[in-house]
Amino acid sequence: MTNFMTSTEKRAVTSLSLIMALRLMGLFMIVPIFALYAKQLSGATPLLIGVAMGIYGITQALLQIPFGLLSDRLGRRPIIVLGLLLFALGSLIAALSTSIYGVILGRALQGGGAIGSALMAMIADLTREEQRTKAMAISGMSIGLSFALAIIIGPLLTRWLPFQDLFWLSVLFSLLGTLILFTWTPKPRHLAWHPDTEPELKLFFTLLKNKNLLRLNSGIFFLHAIFTASFVVLPISLSTYLNWPGQEQWKLYLPVLLIAFMLSLIMISVAEKQRRVKPYFLGSIITLSLAELFLNFFYQNILLTAVGLCLFFTAFSLLEAFLPSLVSRTAPAARKGTAMGLYSCSQFLGIFAGGLLGGWLYQHQGLLSVYPLCLAFSLLWLSIAFKMNLPPYLLTRSLKLAALFDKRGQNNTWPELAQQLQSIPGITEITFLPEEKVAYLKMENRALSHPDFLRIEQFLHQINH
Repeated sequence: MTNFMTSTEKRAVTSLSLIMALRLMGLFMIVPIFALYAKQLSGATPLLIGVAMGIYGITQALLQIPFGLLSDRLGRRPIIVLGLLLFALGSLIAALSTSIYGVILGRALQGGGAIGSALMAMIADLTREEQRTKAMAISGMSIGLSFALAIIIGPLLTRWLPFQDLFWLSVLFSLLGTLILFTWTPKPRHLAWHPDTEPELKLFFTLLKNKNLLRLNSGIFFLHAIFTASFVVLPISLSTYLNWPGQEQWKLYLPVLLIAFMLSLIMISVAEKQRRVKPYFLGSIITLSLAELFLNFFYQNILLTAVGLCLFFTAFSLLEAFLPSLVSRTAPAARKGTAMGLYSCSQFLGIFAGGLLGGWLYQHQGLLSVYPLCLAFSLLWLSIAFKMNLPPYLLTRSLKLAALFDKRGQNNTWPELAQQLQSIPGITEITFLPEEKVAYLKMENRALSHPDFLRIEQFLHQINH
């Protein structure tokens, strides 16, 4: 087995990550300045501005899992194309709208193009299991990079383009994504359901009862509620109190994001190397709370506002890195796809809740009432996370067992093989999925070099190939 991706795998991961990044760029470019632009739309109120910002979260949460399931039945490409076209239609409606209601409809349709699950499933179809973790890490990096670029590029482009042209650019992104899908992305030879990347609906309620997963899901809900609510008022605050017009605000975001990115990279590296994620995790939530205090009390001081934003983006970047990693480590080995599906739903529901509550508070209590809401969310999250037990550092391995099944679909070898695996020191969890003809293991690093495990892996590799 090689430790390197094949050329086909590289094409698959690069092209599908780019499609994902283009779609997210289209969603997030408007966020830093939308509240300023939306005030000019007919029928706009602070509440409806907040709804327009967050409405894509509710449609995304409702449709991403059905889209993933449909892609198993109808094929990845048709569902991804459908999602991209829905995104293009929503962007088109928003670009042509002169009322807040049209923009709300457009943003809802943008979220309706919920192709995240289908893209992840296609990456899984086109990569070998031993390369799957690396592939998912690359796609995750593309998401983070696209978010950071969107925050800077959105305000920067409005120096030369009318704001609604950002929606036209989103239309172009979706069409470019479709072109990439048909010209660059390899076509899977066969479709398969992947428990490590795709959710299973019947297991949702089972995983909802897992207290540690519940704490992590509530965390991503609060994080994105805080983010969206903050940006309902932040662009207006910068414009009103610091006389910083929307098209110039990129000059603040650029250095702040660069500093935050470097700080978060250093702290993630230290936390993982020292195996002390929980202190850094809790510290990030405290930092988020401090950021909201800075934004609330020092809104008339540009230097302290910049410090507040630096704290905000540093904490946000750290928590965005820690949370999915902790979900992956906490979830049962064969249920990661379902756990990540729940996690994503919580994230998008947080986006909607943040926009709705932020807009409502702004309308009824004033501009500066939103930051105390965000502070309350972060402190509530801190009280929940404080009780969290971090999962141990374990590796996940999958074993293909298809060659052990006879023509009648029976496997009499597995019980003996499972007994041998259970006797290997460091293997903590074994899940056998007969319908998928695969076993998932959670194990300590020392188990990888155990002679019995190496012998079993070599035996399965030989008979499967």
